[in-house]
Amino acid sequence: MRQVLLFLAVLLFLSCHTEKQKFDSIIRNGMIYDGSGNLPFKSDIGINDDTIAFIGNLTDALAKNDIDAKGLAVSPGFINMLSWADGSLLKDGRSMSDIKQGVTMEVFGKEKSNSQFRFVCRRHHRTELCLRKRK
Repeated sequence: MRQVLLFLAVLLFLSCHTEKQKFDSIIRNGMIYDGSGNLPFKSDIGINDDTIAFIGNLTDALAKNDIDAKGLAVSPGFINMLSWADGSLLKDGRSMSDIKQGVTMEVFGKEKSNSQFRFVCRRHHRTELCLRKRK
């Protein structure tokens, strides 16, 4: 009887053992502002490809890329609903000024923005003509 109980205990132990979670990237120990308006909370974020796969305690998880965000804020991207960055975007093409501020989406063409006209010109390699007409 003792052997049967020991066998069942070992079997139970082995069945409870799970493989460590694996992610492409883990952002650890960041103060997460989730955009909901709730208070920020300290946690880890597991990312696979371009998707947030898990938010929570990932102490035992493995990742190809480990980022320590201790003392830093982590948040989703921000949407600039009234962007005036069309000029800098034409000059740089990478929109680094906004990306470094967390902006991941720009909305052009609102109010008096002339970005739609300028982007059509850029597509046809006529930027210099468009800039002259605007003056």
